[in-house]
Amino acid sequence: MTLLTPGIVFLSRAFLSLLFPCFVIAASRIILDNHFGIFIPKRFVIGATVLAIPIITTIRICWAQIKTRRRAAALDSRVAPTITGKWLGNFDIVKEIVKIVQHGYLGDGHWEWIEQLGTTYNLRIFWEDTMVTYEPEHIKTILSTDFPNYVKGEKFSNPTRSFLGTGVFNSDGDMWKFHRSMTRPFFSRDRISDFDNFEGHADVAIKKMKERLGAGYAIDFQDVISRFTLDSASEFLFGKNVESLADILPYPYHVVGSQTARPSSADAFAAAFAKAQFIVAERGIFGWTWPLHEIFHNKTDAPMKIVNAFLDPIMKEAIEKHQSRSTSSEIDTDKVLEDENFLDHLVKLTTDRTVLRDEILNIMMAGRDTTASTITFAIYLLATNSAVLARLREEILSKVGPSARPTYDDIRDMKYLRALINETLRLYPAVPFDIRQSVNETTWPSQNPNEKAIYVPANTSIVYSAFMMQRRTDLWGPDALEFDPDRFLDDRAKTYLTRNPFIFVPFNAGPRICLGQQFAYNEMSFMLIRILQNFSSIQLDPASQPPETRVPRSWATAKGRKAIEKVWPKTHLTMYAHGGLWVKMEEASYA
Repeated sequence: MTLLTPGIVFLSRAFLSLLFPCFVIAASRIILDNHFGIFIPKRFVIGATVLAIPIITTIRICWAQIKTRRRAAALDSRVAPTITGKWLGNFDIVKEIVKIVQHGYLGDGHWEWIEQLGTTYNLRIFWEDTMVTYEPEHIKTILSTDFPNYVKGEKFSNPTRSFLGTGVFNSDGDMWKFHRSMTRPFFSRDRISDFDNFEGHADVAIKKMKERLGAGYAIDFQDVISRFTLDSASEFLFGKNVESLADILPYPYHVVGSQTARPSSADAFAAAFAKAQFIVAERGIFGWTWPLHEIFHNKTDAPMKIVNAFLDPIMKEAIEKHQSRSTSSEIDTDKVLEDENFLDHLVKLTTDRTVLRDEILNIMMAGRDTTASTITFAIYLLATNSAVLARLREEILSKVGPSARPTYDDIRDMKYLRALINETLRLYPAVPFDIRQSVNETTWPSQNPNEKAIYVPANTSIVYSAFMMQRRTDLWGPDALEFDPDRFLDDRAKTYLTRNPFIFVPFNAGPRICLGQQFAYNEMSFMLIRILQNFSSIQLDPASQPPETRVPRSWATAKGRKAIEKVWPKTHLTMYAHGGLWVKMEEASYA
């Protein structure tokens, strides 16, 4: 265990900053006594030292608020409406957020704050500004029109660095440009339309599902699809199938003694990868105070040890392969060869293992977890909407047939399939909440034209949410909370989306738009086609999942989609179904 835990580093810096007022008070006593003959009793010195810290802190907080109001007035704007809790530092709000994350529904709390304060407000956790917005115009500004003024920033990268390092999703400036330039060539049209990788892993996944379903048990579809995306991602990224689908699938919770097999290295990697995401997401809730929860150890050390042990030999092999090639021929760093995988391409640009690991983990999280999330929720929606499932199968069978492998042109021609995926991404975006940090002070336009613009201080944390925005009835129409793929095909698309494209940002937008967007669409489309070629019906089976992960009965009286949910959506860095998505599916018959 390293002594320099996040908590120790934090306390050390805090201690040094607190020493200064103590030093000033002690020096003042000595000077007054030695040079002016004014003696100050020790009890007053001790009292002043004790009081100095809260007094100075209060002065700093008050001065910062005064300065913010003055700067807002100078820019003819107003400070954002601020949530006011009952406890100091809005600690009660923090407790409420933690409770929602653990036991609530995504969006709980946020809808109530919208009703009170509007769609843009200041969360102000522990006296630090945290601007929250669900306004498409603000999100457009953040992601596109004023992109240089909004960075990931230290407030995001500091708590996530022990997991994501300085990879493409956790870096800014030249480092971000470097990672982006390394990654871009590998997402060419030829690469993303090569379905050989998907085909082999899809066949294995479907075979495993049929075996388990044929034995009379429900399957955790989320688990199966996560294995599929891990195997396909590992082959795409470093040319090595980790074969997580070869492991035994989990049985329903009530099947005793069926899960005694020791987890494989792939299972251990996947579990550790998910654990690290939980930890860094939890850190984000506590703002700048998160190191105080890790005084004695860095919580990511244990899972990252497993992750690194899994990746190290893979990187070592790729570096040695590159070095053997470079001694025999000239290496073209700008060209991606046909037989190269993603890691082969990266090692031509750098052999720094830290850089390689960071980029692999960043791309794996983006390419594997987000895709698995979207396919999982697409199957959930199909299981609860039989008419949509029937219509989608009809399109698949008419365009591709009952068994043929779909091609790039097939997928491009399947409008209803694309609409279904988009509608899934609208209601259940894989990254429901995202974070930026302002560089310079600025203003955002108010939703109400009769109100002044909203002031955004420099170096301020900013949270924006595709999940919240994409469910707003004023942006998507009165049926915004309903699942209806046709909204992307009929006049509603022109009425709402075409007029205001930034109301739909599941892949972000602007310079940081997801490079693998079309790759993800292809993989999701391919797998959904294969599933519905092989299965004609899907039914949820919540009785197979652990009781504590089932949707609480109290949700039935809630507002919105929460009242009709059959699974429990949760999020760490990406969205997932709590306890899995347990389903039974009927094999298709074409006799």
